[in-house]
Amino acid sequence: MRDLSFAHAPAVERLGRQIRQTVDAAASLTDLQLLAPSRCHGWSALEVVVHLRMGLQEMVVGVAPSDDEPDHDAASYWASHPDDRDDDPVPHILWLRRVASAYGRPSAAVRHLEDVAEGACVAVRTLQEGQVEFQGKYLRSGDFLATWVVELAVHQLDLGIDGDEPVGLDWARTTVEAVADADLPSGLDDRSAVLVGLGRVPPPAGIRLSGSYPVSL
Repeated sequence: MRDLSFAHAPAVERLGRQIRQTVDAAASLTDLQLLAPSRCHGWSALEVVVHLRMGLQEMVVGVAPSDDEPDHDAASYWASHPDDRDDDPVPHILWLRRVASAYGRPSAAVRHLEDVAEGACVAVRTLQEGQVEFQGKYLRSGDFLATWVVELAVHQLDLGIDGDEPVGLDWARTTVEAVADADLPSGLDDRSAVLVGLGRVPPPAGIRLSGSYPVSL
């Protein structure tokens, strides 16, 4: 895994734009489109929306300033997650499905995401530069924000909407390559590289990847 860090001010600006863009993408989907499968295995587009809403809530309430030295950066953050207790993703997929089914209509979940996103944008703008603690990990604030740029950019792709590229797509590619410690083929544009590097789609014919791919974020 490669070292990877991002400066605070660019990460603030990029994350604010990425939050708004991802929410707008979700809001462009009809109820029936939200019920369709996403690119994230086992999740509908609705479940991606609910996952993002819960993630942004955690981002706002779960981060705290810290005086401790960072022990993770924008790549090594992805090496583990508090929910990674075993290799079986099925219980979490089914739990998320049950949470998503509580909404009367899929569009209600999008409205909930919109409300949470407004508060998240305020929290991002007011986060002070320095070190933070999140999920038991210590990061520089720029790296913490960059992980959320990548999270949102990837899940915007998962929604399967053709249109504007996520503003954090280049950061997502850089992060995937840093986690794998291997560059993706230069012939792949950023969208294709991220989807292939994460195993969302198979490599195009004639494209060979390092054995460290696909990676998981």
